[in-house]
Amino acid sequence: MRKKNFLGTLTLVFIGIVFGAILVSGFGWVRPSYGDVKIGADNPPVPQLDADAAAFNNAFVHVAEKVTPSIVQIEVVSSAKNPIPRDRFHFFFPFRDDAPQEQQGGGSGIIISGDGYIMTNNHVVENAKSVTVTLHDNREFEATVVGTDKSTDLAVIKIDEKNLPVAFLGDSDKLKVGQWVMAIGNPLSLASTVTAGIVSAISRDININQGEFKINNFIQTDAAINPGNSGGALVDLNGGVIGVNSAIATNGFTQNYIGYGFAIPINLAKSVAADLIANGKVNRGYIGVQISPLDAQTAKSIGLDEPKGIMIQSIVEGGAASKEDIKEGDVILKVDDKEVSQPNELQSYVATKRAGTKVRLTIFRDEKKIERYVTLKSNEEDGSSKTVATALKNQKGKDVDVREINFESIGMKVKTLSADEKEAYKVDSGVMITDVKQFGRAFNQGLGQGLVIVAADRKEVSSASDLQSVIESKKGKAVLLKIIDKQENSRLVGLDIPK
Repeated sequence: MRKKNFLGTLTLVFIGIVFGAILVSGFGWVRPSYGDVKIGADNPPVPQLDADAAAFNNAFVHVAEKVTPSIVQIEVVSSAKNPIPRDRFHFFFPFRDDAPQEQQGGGSGIIISGDGYIMTNNHVVENAKSVTVTLHDNREFEATVVGTDKSTDLAVIKIDEKNLPVAFLGDSDKLKVGQWVMAIGNPLSLASTVTAGIVSAISRDININQGEFKINNFIQTDAAINPGNSGGALVDLNGGVIGVNSAIATNGFTQNYIGYGFAIPINLAKSVAADLIANGKVNRGYIGVQISPLDAQTAKSIGLDEPKGIMIQSIVEGGAASKEDIKEGDVILKVDDKEVSQPNELQSYVATKRAGTKVRLTIFRDEKKIERYVTLKSNEEDGSSKTVATALKNQKGKDVDVREINFESIGMKVKTLSADEKEAYKVDSGVMITDVKQFGRAFNQGLGQGLVIVAADRKEVSSASDLQSVIESKKGKAVLLKIIDKQENSRLVGLDIPK
């Protein structure tokens, strides 16, 4: 009997062990109730954000909340020939239809006054038959185009409404590379989209704007911008609009963002918008000069320690500069108190000034800094921009040496101009470049066969031997050459002369 009881007890213990193992093993035979299920960890993986990090995070949130209501969505029906999206600066479009046709497009806009004025891009509303604006609260209004400016790709439209949320317009002159910014707009028909990035570069010239007096001066950012963002706001962390989103870099096929976008500086945009609202057009002032960047060799040739500033290549006949002591070959270092190193920086600054405004130029001439004042004229008053070689006409000719000379050290051959060649180039004297060695000094400075050198070291060149004398006197230094092409365009070029 005892033996049977012992075996029974042992059997019960064994059964209990097996059943317990089944409960623990999770074979799914026994499930807990819903109240027993626990999801997620007990504690966050990192401690609570410190005050500085939280404040930085909240800055983006606050800016988005405050600025987004002042950004609108714009839909446009327009008639266009060869309709190609311009919401980028680089494109490839294999198929074109030359017949004018109706198309629908859109973009974004920035409310700049409580009574309905909205700033956007010219290319958003160009050739518009109808413009519809949708506010942040989804109300829709028909809009009229107040004015457009192709030179800057800006436009102003208006809706009939009061008490609208107005964007605060900041100061783009204070922007720094590396500064955080946000892009707010309606990309790809996705309303009220906010992206963030930094200012990647300033004063970028991407050569997309239209017109004879086009102005290309952009803020570059890596905040994501896509088709539909055009006309929207680039905003700093104070909530100030510091740019009008205008273009994107694409691979030419997708037409979408691949890393960089471009915005028009708000200081330029404010000036244009004010003129468009007041007059329906821009009363922009011009200095009346043709300009170019200054490279190291050209700077050396005129005695400037470093290549800074902008060289005046020629003076526009009848323009503002022609009335003052401004000369070809002068280097503009500053306009008012703003230093300028690229032509688009000067153009952009002057574009904020109306005709009749006086600006102060700090100029480098004859190894000295001087100041000159110019009263800006409107482009209607300016003469033709093609006014080259006029200073060389009607001068007395000289006996010339027709020899061809090979300047091997700079990789260039020249010959004295014949009478027929002088007539063809409309000059009284000069030497023609007959050959340029690839990758030589002359080649690297953009000199080529068929160009004519009319002056060297600010002295008239009448023959190949004249040029040889100047070049030999400048060994180990640099010489400034004045070049003319068959279209009567002229430019100044600095050229290093080896010892």
